[in-house]
Amino acid sequence: MIKVIFVCLGNICRSPSAEAVMNSIVEKAGLSGIVECDSAGTIAFHAGEPADARMKKHAVKRGYTLTSIARKFTHDDFEKFDYIVAMDRNNFTDILALDKEAQYVDKISMMTSYCRDHEEEEVPDPYYGGPQGFEHVLDLLEDACTGFLEKIKEDFPEEFE
Repeated sequence: MIKVIFVCLGNICRSPSAEAVMNSIVEKAGLSGIVECDSAGTIAFHAGEPADARMKKHAVKRGYTLTSIARKFTHDDFEKFDYIVAMDRNNFTDILALDKEAQYVDKISMMTSYCRDHEEEEVPDPYYGGPQGFEHVLDLLEDACTGFLEKIKEDFPEEFE
């Protein structure tokens, strides 16, 4: 099983959406038994809460169901996951700071590095914006998750034969 964790600040908007989008893409590709997704936040402020209601509303319009419950990214996650995917530069830096020995740096990447059609460097936090912000996040995540699955297939060709 190839394990992926998506990380944003509070784990209520971007990372649970990335988890849902990726799960959908993986399922449509018939790879549910090969790729497993999770999400977390770099802070514990929303731990135990479901995804933001506005984010859920926009995701449902596109056929995604956000089911994860917010939790904080922990040092144990470095061992549990093959890929640690940050939504923005601050999340990326916060994750790196937890890796004091720089043992896991090869597992950590930026979500937008997998985009094919968008050129943004980060997935922006839609929390304080309007409806278009949530839609833009989903546009970026759909693009990035499609490219990310191709990256996983390149990295683990034996799993997809």
